Amino acid sequence: MSSSHKIVFGFHAVGVRLKMAPQSVLEVFVDPTRRDARMRQFIERAKEARVQLVEADGLRLSRLSGSHGHQGVVARVTEIQLKQSLDDLLDSLDEPPLLLVLDGVTDPHNLGACLRVADGAGAHAVIAPKDHAAGINATVAKVASGAADTVPYFMVTNLARTLNELKERNIWIIGTSGDADKTLYQVDMRTPTALVLGAEGPGMRQLTRKTCDELVSIPMQGAVESLNVSVASGVCLYEALRQRAQP
Repeated sequence: MSSSHKIVFGFHAVGVRLKMAPQSVLEVFVDPTRRDARMRQFIERAKEARVQLVEADGLRLSRLSGSHGHQGVVARVTEIQLKQSLDDLLDSLDEPPLLLVLDGVTDPHNLGACLRVADGAGAHAVIAPKDHAAGINATVAKVASGAADTVPYFMVTNLARTLNELKERNIWIIGTSGDADKTLYQVDMRTPTALVLGAEGPGMRQLTRKTCDELVSIPMQGAVESLNVSVASGVCLYEALRQRAQP
C-alpha cells in the first residue's frame, strides 16, 4: 500500500470519512454475509458517494484492518491534510483557541478516545510530542469514530518549546495534576487555553509541568486516585465548553 494511503475500519470511522471527504475513499471492503439494517444503510451511503465496493470475507477484512473489530467494514483511503501547521490553524481562528495537549499518551485506544472527546467538545486541535506518543493508525481511527479525520493532530518535536510558543500567542497553559492546589472549576477557560494532560500513572513529564502557567486538579470523591486520560480530557474540555457557553 502506498505511504499516502491508509486503512480505516468500522462503521463510524468509515461513515464519517464518506460524509466529510468522499473523494478520499479509494475503495470500501464489506462482508457480504452481514445483511442487517446497519450494513444495508451503510452500503446505500457508499453507493451515493460513488465509491468502489468490494466484497471480502472476515479473514481478509481482519488482515486489512489488523483487527477483528472491523464490524465488516474496511476502507482504503488517502490522507486528509486538515491544516498545514499549528500556526496556520491558530491564525485562522476567529474565537479563543481551545487546545488539548497530551504528554506521554502512547496507547492508541486512549488517543482515539481523546480525539473523539476533543471533537465533541469543539477543541481546535490535539498536540503531542513525536517521542513517547501514539500516532494515528487504524486502531486510533476506529476508536475515534471519525474524529481522527475532523480534529487536527499535531506531533511536535519539542513539546516544551511548543508550549512556550503558545504562550507567546497569549494562550494560557493549564496542566492537570492530582496535587494541584486549585481545582479545574477555579480557573477561567473562556480565554485562549491549552489543557495539558499526562499519561495515566506517570502524568506529565517534569519539564512539561514546569512549562505550564497553572496547575489544576480534578476533584476525586471516591476511592480511586485518578481517571483514565480520555475521561479526564472529557471532564476538562467540557468544563471549558460550559464556561464558554455562559453569557
